[in-house]
Amino acid sequence: MADLLMGQVLSFAGDAFAGGTARLDEALVIEGGRILARGGARALRAAYPEARVTDYGQDLISAGFIDAHVHYPQTAIIASWGKRLIDWLNTYTFPEEMRFADPAYASEVAERYFDLALAHGTTSMCSYSTIHPASVDAFFAGARARGMRAWTGKTCMDRNAPPGLCDTAQSAYDDSKALLEKWHGVERLSYVITPRFSPTSTPEQLAALGGLWREYPDCLMQTHLSEQVDEIAWVKELFPQSRDYLDTYEAQGLLREGAVYGHAIHLTPRERARLEEAGASLVHCPTSNTFIGSGLFDMGLAARLRVGLATDTGGGSSFSMLRTMAAAYEVAQLRGQALHPSQLWWLATCGSARALRAEGKVGNIASGMEADLVVVNLKSTAAIEQATRRAEDIWEQVFPTIMLGDDRAIRAVWVGGIAR
Repeated sequence: MADLLMGQVLSFAGDAFAGGTARLDEALVIEGGRILARGGARALRAAYPEARVTDYGQDLISAGFIDAHVHYPQTAIIASWGKRLIDWLNTYTFPEEMRFADPAYASEVAERYFDLALAHGTTSMCSYSTIHPASVDAFFAGARARGMRAWTGKTCMDRNAPPGLCDTAQSAYDDSKALLEKWHGVERLSYVITPRFSPTSTPEQLAALGGLWREYPDCLMQTHLSEQVDEIAWVKELFPQSRDYLDTYEAQGLLREGAVYGHAIHLTPRERARLEEAGASLVHCPTSNTFIGSGLFDMGLAARLRVGLATDTGGGSSFSMLRTMAAAYEVAQLRGQALHPSQLWWLATCGSARALRAEGKVGNIASGMEADLVVVNLKSTAAIEQATRRAEDIWEQVFPTIMLGDDRAIRAVWVGGIAR
């Protein structure tokens, strides 16, 4: 049976950073996990008289949020105190990831992560797992049980990490290939080839993963790029033959369409040009970048590249994409770039979908799209409600929720056409 949802239905026509516009409708119809139609409430009720009706009043109905860069194994260490990147990895991340050798622990954290993500309106995410195949299995099992579209891959490291978290070039290839063949394309799941970042992979390992990507070109490849200046200096020491950080990946076959690079804050002119030429994607992680003092992402890149938005759990300090949008606004302000609320919302939905090469499936509300939705109460707290009283358009209604909202604003979440 079809479901007819009524509210302020938000969708986008075109790129919000390239003159694209937003559209508001009164209702939409979903059936069989997909969106059938959107439009006026009266017309849709007449066209689908047997549909079950859910009236959300003046709440906003949007495509569900898409978190394009997550470390789900870091769920338990979110908001750990005061370290920069390398210290943070050694002090918090690596000890926690060692625990994922236990499949039961991996499943426990995966279940908790998905519950937290859905509570904040996130319906899809692209996550790093740990070096352990069981961590990939736990993530995909949790996503599959909830009917979610989700991406992950075994994180590969063969140096500069504890022995219990290191594999080899060959085992990284073998384990990744086995997991890819097990999970990629199962229902709404996609495998991502995942070297953590150049400092923890030898050129031989990066080359092995580049070879795997050539064998399975429809997969994504995710890694980190130019997050902190001391990290970049370390990469230069480790790869003296490389022109820059990006070249450590490019030389090993890890730069083309489908490459997804987290952070990308301190890019050289050559790196910017090559990323654009290759059709790669970048993911902005603003709460992480401020929390561990990495720097300020240049949102001007969104005019030239596919740019998504992400919490970067747990280096990022919130599970909420609303808080992440607010942080993106604040970071852009510090660079003299005033982002419109429509651009912020677009980044968290359409932009992240484009970054993950899934814009034809999720991230927007249109006929034929998968029915992943978030229903947002635009008056969820007294502070937000009083800020919206003078609103004269939808964006003046939405912006207070972006800046002040949290999980209390999430009234409902639909995944694959099913209310959760």
